[in-house]
Amino acid sequence: MKGWVVRWVLNGIALLLTSALIAGIEVNGFLAALFAALVLGIVNAIIRPIIIFLTLPINILTLGLFTVIINGFMLKITSTVVNGFAVRGFWAATIGALILALISAVLNALVED
Repeated sequence: MKGWVVRWVLNGIALLLTSALIAGIEVNGFLAALFAALVLGIVNAIIRPIIIFLTLPINILTLGLFTVIINGFMLKITSTVVNGFAVRGFWAATIGALILALISAVLNALVED
């Protein structure tokens, strides 16, 4: 349970860092980032597998690169649900999802299982 909470907080921090790097992503405070990280986790657990399955042919044709677009779409869905978290535009969502994945991977690598 403790590891889950630590990863959740780290993903909130990753969202804050991503919003500092990408002009089209805005987070209004740490609490909004934590809530956005929670909603993003739920969206990635429920909606993302369905979208991945439905777009499997295009994902195969692009050798998996379409997954970055899907991740951006998941970030955009999260921004429509969470107040205080905004993603403006396709490129901000796509590049933001890529940066968020990189930052989250680095931060989560620092946590032991």
